[in-house]
Amino acid sequence: MTELEYFLGLDYNTWWFLVVGAVFSGYAILDGFDMGAGALHLFIKGDENRRIAFNAIGPVWDGNEVWLVIGGGTLFAGFPEVYATLFSAFYIPIILFLVLLIFRAASIEFRSKEEMSWWRTTWDVSYCISSILLAFILGILLGNVMQGIPLDSDFEFAGHWLGFLNPYAIIVGFTTLALFMMHGAIYLSLKTKGKLLTKVTHFVRYTVIGFVIMFIILSFYTMLYLPEQTQIFKEHPTLFIVPILMVLTISNITRLIAHRKYFPAFLFSGITICLLLIVAALNLYPNILVSTVAEANTLNIYNAAASQKSLGIMLTIASIGAPLAIFYSLFVFWVFRGRVELDEHSY
Repeated sequence: MTELEYFLGLDYNTWWFLVVGAVFSGYAILDGFDMGAGALHLFIKGDENRRIAFNAIGPVWDGNEVWLVIGGGTLFAGFPEVYATLFSAFYIPIILFLVLLIFRAASIEFRSKEEMSWWRTTWDVSYCISSILLAFILGILLGNVMQGIPLDSDFEFAGHWLGFLNPYAIIVGFTTLALFMMHGAIYLSLKTKGKLLTKVTHFVRYTVIGFVIMFIILSFYTMLYLPEQTQIFKEHPTLFIVPILMVLTISNITRLIAHRKYFPAFLFSGITICLLLIVAALNLYPNILVSTVAEANTLNIYNAAASQKSLGIMLTIASIGAPLAIFYSLFVFWVFRGRVELDEHSY
């Protein structure tokens, strides 16, 4: 098998693996800057400035969350066994994630409904904390999927939910939070102006440094304690271009911000997220949920997939629906482009 065939594959199972990965990547890019902006919210001082930060994501945050629903749907359609095992194993973290989504939505909608200072401060705190925890939980989930979880011969979770809080998953959680904070800060630089833009530009610098530090820590931990995750790059050296490109994109972000090229910096931030998830996909493929109990209990793109006929039909549907969803997102961003101006309809 050539390296091109290894990555792209020729069967429906591999293509559907790529579809699921692409949808979740889209969610990470789109809702990632929402969470990142929320995680920085309490560092923004002044009621007017915080309202601007809310209105920066106001037209798009709920549409961005749709990609999470699409991701769950594609996972269920393509790999129902993984869907069942994943949602039962991560039941508590996922329920907590959904509760936090509710609190974040309530914070955005309710914050400016009343003039009282305590009311707005309460929702500001709720918005910030829920955004931080949402990003952290996503990292915890990704870290455990990458590391593997205990699955028995029936593909059922055989561990305790507290086991999810292991060192590797926690490091991935903080790395994800740092990445989203960087992504959110760059997005805010696109939508703000004046003194707030100057403040946000400082946020970008600090969050880039924070992400680079966490990325280095994660890389060293992986090489020391999870060397099997680097095996793919030893077997296929040309794939090492992916982490190299990731380092180059991160380096380019600070250069673009220094030259006040905020939109290209935002694009490169999104590319960074994509490349990180590509590295994760390369480490997993063809597995999806690795069992730490026995290799035979691992769920992969073949033993967890729907029938070939179902995969073929759904792949055709996805090839039609995905461009429509992408077009809708691009249309919304185009309509609400430009820097935020507060008016009577603002949050």
